[in-house]
Amino acid sequence: SIQKQIEYRCLRDGKCLVIRLNRNRCQYCRFKKCLAVGMSRDSVRYGRVPKRSRERGGSSGLPGEEGLSLGSPGEADQCARDLESQQLAMYDIILTISQAHHAHCAYTEEKTRALVRRPAIFSLEEVGGSGEGPGSAPQPDSPEQSKLGLWQQFATLVTPSVQRVVEFAKRVPGFLDLVQDDQLILIKAGFFEVWLVHVSRGVLVGVPHDTLTFSDGTYLIRQQLELMFDHEFVSAMFNFFVAFNNLQLNDTEIGLFSAVVLLTNERSGLYDSKAIDLGQSRLCEALRLQAGRNHPGDPGLPGRALALLGPLRALGLAHARHLAWLRPHWHALRLPPLFAEIFDIPAAQPQTQPQQQPQPQPQQQATEDATVAGTAAS
Repeated sequence: SIQKQIEYRCLRDGKCLVIRLNRNRCQYCRFKKCLAVGMSRDSVRYGRVPKRSRERGGSSGLPGEEGLSLGSPGEADQCARDLESQQLAMYDIILTISQAHHAHCAYTEEKTRALVRRPAIFSLEEVGGSGEGPGSAPQPDSPEQSKLGLWQQFATLVTPSVQRVVEFAKRVPGFLDLVQDDQLILIKAGFFEVWLVHVSRGVLVGVPHDTLTFSDGTYLIRQQLELMFDHEFVSAMFNFFVAFNNLQLNDTEIGLFSAVVLLTNERSGLYDSKAIDLGQSRLCEALRLQAGRNHPGDPGLPGRALALLGPLRALGLAHARHLAWLRPHWHALRLPPLFAEIFDIPAAQPQTQPQQQPQPQPQQQATEDATVAGTAAS
């Protein structure tokens, strides 16, 4: 302890998990993690003394003497305690998000550096699905067959990230306090945007092709992505990747930005938009604090980062429109269940159970059971 000159020690070799619920159990690990995310030792030393007082009495350097120049010592102490409490709350958010991001994102700096990149190879035999559904199957080697093959590969490669984003969401402060329907909407509507933020680390531009690398090292080149989507969408996507990577955010800052993306009240059908907006505001403040400490020479960085929320939102909406092409072709694919659930794509199922109740949305119950059931139960 800097303030009381007490030396703390950890009984678990400095490996305690520091979260809001247990942050006071190990002062050693809490202090170490605060310093790790940028909290200065001076802020700890002067945490209970107002800044105005420190600036006025800088010659003596004694916090106790500086505090005497204010009106009531009790009022000054209370003001300092409130300020310290707010600051510690922000650091708790930063620590929680940082730990969640490192635990559940496959595109951290360390993991991305270890990737062994290889081109995506898919067989036309993978495309065939259930053999049911309207229309005739596309002819081998036709553009439509190639597009379906790429979608099959894309779905398989993206699916592992679905559960990772769900687990990350469960650790975002305030997320589990929302009603379960809002949790579902935020994850399903925000997954693709959060995934784009994460996969930005795996994007290479012009060496020798623009490529997008997945978490297992498999990559698709720009021309393949344009066959799946279209030139305009892929250009906008790579423009976002370039702009986001130019920010040079570290893993903790990317985690905070991902949480801001997840907690947006612009999703359709939300029940408690005010609570979501409040949660996002706290995350934005945490991002500003962390970026300010890590990039003191670039005060405009947080604003430039948050300005990318608009283009990212546009990409999410455009991707939803491309899914409209995929849904009628579900019968020609073997989509992983999680991918089908997160994007509300029908899946071939045995006709063994009679429908007892009408479903308001085709995949809503499946999503609740398979994708986000653990969210509410956590």
